[in-house]
Amino acid sequence: MNKSLRQSTTILMLIFITGSYAQSKKHLDKSKSIEERISLLINEMTLDEKVGQMNQYNGSWDFTGPLPESGSEEEKYEHIKKGWVGSMLSVRGTKKVRAVQKIAVEESRLGIPIIFGFDVIHGYKTLSPIPLAEAASWDLEAIKMSASVAADEASASGLNWTFGPNVDISNDARWGRVMEGAGEDTYLGTKIARARVTGFQGENLDANNTIASCAKHFAGYGFAEAGLEYNSVEMSHSKLYNVVLPTFKAAVDAGVRTFMNSFNTLNGIPATGDYFLQRDILKGDWGFDGYVVSDWASIREMIVHGFAADGADASAKAVKAGSDMDMESHLYVKELVDLVENGTVEERLIDDAVRRILRVKFELGLFDDPYRYCNEEREKATIGNQAINSAVLDMAKKSIVLLKNEGDLLPLKKSGQKIALIGALAADKNSPLGSWRIAADDNTAVSVLEGMKQYKNNKLIYEKGTDVSIGKQSFVEEVKINTDDFSGFEAAEKVAKGADVVVMVLGEVGFQSGEARSRTELGLPGNQQQLLEAIYKVNKNIVLVLNNGRPLALPWAAEHIPAIVEAWQLGTQTGNAVAQVLYGDYNPSGKLPMSFPRNVGQCPIYYNHLNTGRPANTQDNVFWSHYIDVEKTPLFPFGYGLSYTTFKYKNLKLEKSKYKKGDVVKLSVEVSNTGNLDGKEVVQLYINDPVASIVRPVKQLKGFELIKLKKGETKTVKFTLTDAELGFFNNKGEYLVESGIFNIMVGGQSDKGLKDKFELE
Repeated sequence: MNKSLRQSTTILMLIFITGSYAQSKKHLDKSKSIEERISLLINEMTLDEKVGQMNQYNGSWDFTGPLPESGSEEEKYEHIKKGWVGSMLSVRGTKKVRAVQKIAVEESRLGIPIIFGFDVIHGYKTLSPIPLAEAASWDLEAIKMSASVAADEASASGLNWTFGPNVDISNDARWGRVMEGAGEDTYLGTKIARARVTGFQGENLDANNTIASCAKHFAGYGFAEAGLEYNSVEMSHSKLYNVVLPTFKAAVDAGVRTFMNSFNTLNGIPATGDYFLQRDILKGDWGFDGYVVSDWASIREMIVHGFAADGADASAKAVKAGSDMDMESHLYVKELVDLVENGTVEERLIDDAVRRILRVKFELGLFDDPYRYCNEEREKATIGNQAINSAVLDMAKKSIVLLKNEGDLLPLKKSGQKIALIGALAADKNSPLGSWRIAADDNTAVSVLEGMKQYKNNKLIYEKGTDVSIGKQSFVEEVKINTDDFSGFEAAEKVAKGADVVVMVLGEVGFQSGEARSRTELGLPGNQQQLLEAIYKVNKNIVLVLNNGRPLALPWAAEHIPAIVEAWQLGTQTGNAVAQVLYGDYNPSGKLPMSFPRNVGQCPIYYNHLNTGRPANTQDNVFWSHYIDVEKTPLFPFGYGLSYTTFKYKNLKLEKSKYKKGDVVKLSVEVSNTGNLDGKEVVQLYINDPVASIVRPVKQLKGFELIKLKKGETKTVKFTLTDAELGFFNNKGEYLVESGIFNIMVGGQSDKGLKDKFELE
């Protein structure tokens, strides 16, 4: 059927059904089940209206101002009026959301409400730490609360869907998007995925202070070759099933309502068009009943990949593979009706996608009250309120990792010290916000300088030393790094020379990590390393505070600088969190969620690697698995982090030495606070299956507990291991639990701990 004939037919159909529809609208009957209401509505929809629900547009004009009169923006507006838009992204603020929703609900034939999505990655207007930093807390309740307050702010601004959490596992610090995830470990990643999903969605999705969450990017994105953004991914089924997929499955188990597919190809197939991922695994094996949205224009990008011939081919392959909603490719709305009518795509696939999308809208309560997220009074009362700021400050303090503290240089004395604060990032109010903060206002972070000024009984002198970047920082622009301006060195050296302690805040600017921010060097950017060495020559009492969005390679600092604090990019309350840790009002307890390499040549580096056939130099010759120019161990390992107090592990006990499959393995360990301060410790349990039908890693995290210990206190920490922790997937995706010896290790980091073993019969 040609386009003009189809449109004429559609008009006649609309004339015929509009009258009866206006009288019924049976899908609005709350006494019916959601599935019944969806069926009633789908039965009333034309094919164009169904496809419209699968169409998502970016909101690129102000709906509260003059409406567009020409071009693509006018087309978007007309499509909303026709009911051909299922979702909008980047429309935020109650006035703007209400204006768009009013068009969809009151001017379209069926009045189907729009779902409004946004990248709420680590907060909305008030920002928590970047997700990688939050993962360093190992505090699941705090992470859940962080997502909850983000949902509170975002929903108060009219939004009801976030494109998060990012549950990609990645062990390559070159990839900039490691800042969005939970790090290198799958077990920790599953726990954090569940915490973030439940934080965003709460107990009731139809509450006006919760939002639908989106597990992304499905799948394998974190293993882009060479850490290069958008690059291809090649991996075995063993790695796919055991490393990549479990975090997504955890999100499904937690009730996540949407998925986003990834930009990359996986073993030669773009994820957006991957039937195996989306239909076989996600919607088939896992029974996921929410919907899948493409990443930005990723349906169209299948043409560039060389997988689809044109827009029609890309649309057909994407919808057949299970991609339900088209984000900004503008292809579904253009191509799908014709593809159904010419027999290329079955209408049942359209119906399935629409049912999934409508299901989430019903669950959000949008059909019962399309304006439930449009309360201006709530928006004013919620955005940036004290409770939210207190929550993000708490999260920021818990995210800080103490990497080194020789001579107990930290905590700083609260009086009588002359402190030199050096580094452009120390006074920066923008970079600490990190990447993915598109709703936050620039320069709204509390700087480290501002935070330290709250402690007034020391003499604090600030010098920039050097700029990290040159010019404006922007989400869509490359960061220009300063490499040749050393003009501030002399002044910095002068104040350092006369100080009792030097605090240097160095690292990456906020937009040096994140999407499209891959790096081939992982040292301090620009001339910050030269500044660090210059200050060290005049005063060795240096506390190095790192602001960064990824692991850095800092071998010189690790060798020479007595105190190093990994402070990441901590969001709105950065300066207050850092100052409270530096001065000891908060005892740091964070542990690294990613290994820090000695240099970029080690990347990817991760603790749960395979053993190889020659792991050690047993023959006293060169033929073993190693580098000839650097140790093969990380600079700082996964799970590592110090405290201002000390902890001792003892009495690791297994309930028995032999178990049968299906038994619960029980073990315990005693942990004592042997220092002079109260503190928290993350007690970590690792296992190793030394003989298996598929080679297993040298160790794997399979349990952890965050405990509080007063000075001198001892606690017994108990762990259980079940088949869920002891088994693995084979290359066919089958879960196996095999008999044999299992080694266990319990400690405060991945490379040290008490050891024991048991047998599984």
